[in-house]
Amino acid sequence: MAEQPTEHLDQAQARPERLRVFLVDDHAMFRAGVRAELGAHVEVVGEASTVAEAVTRIAATSPDVVLLDVHMPDGGGRAVLEAMRRGHPQVKFLALSVSDAAEDVIGLIRAGARGYVTKTISPDELAAAIRRVADGDAVFSPRLAGFVLDAFAARPDAPVADPELDQLTNREREVLRLLARGYAYKEIAKELFISIKTVETHVSNVLRKLQMSNRYELSRWAADRRLV
Repeated sequence: MAEQPTEHLDQAQARPERLRVFLVDDHAMFRAGVRAELGAHVEVVGEASTVAEAVTRIAATSPDVVLLDVHMPDGGGRAVLEAMRRGHPQVKFLALSVSDAAEDVIGLIRAGARGYVTKTISPDELAAAIRRVADGDAVFSPRLAGFVLDAFAARPDAPVADPELDQLTNREREVLRLLARGYAYKEIAKELFISIKTVETHVSNVLRKLQMSNRYELSRWAADRRLV
């Protein structure tokens, strides 16, 4: 039998091992899209749509990296992190979210995530971010790194709190940010996988809770808090 060329052996040895990745997001269509886009780069070993489901399945599969949504109806990414970090310190978490708000970024990093990127990231960039997190690096979308540096340098032990913002649910915050960026109701509905009627309900709730009368006041309010 002919010997395999040394060059081919070297290339095989240099080829990086496929990382084992777990997906946590409450939107099935988004999980399917991520799975399809990452299929050539990593091995997706499981997925979950709730906190309880995520905790059970991550423990069972022991992935290298968990891609973790921030906002879910039953507690979100932070609840998953807090449940997993003590018993499974070898698992690394990378937040992947539509939200780029400072309090979300800082909250997830304080809870133990190794990085935070937004859902606008390209598949190749996401695959590279997963690899870096698995290797022990911290990874952030460029704009988000400044939030972490500012928070930990200036007030490392201080919680990020805003009494007015704390009135809003996670979904209301997401709707507020997109509204403040100039998204139409139809665009917000598409981005968040909800109906236009649900968007209208969330906007009405936000206006009532913050005692404002229109989206322009909301936009200024959001900008003042660096939520946009």
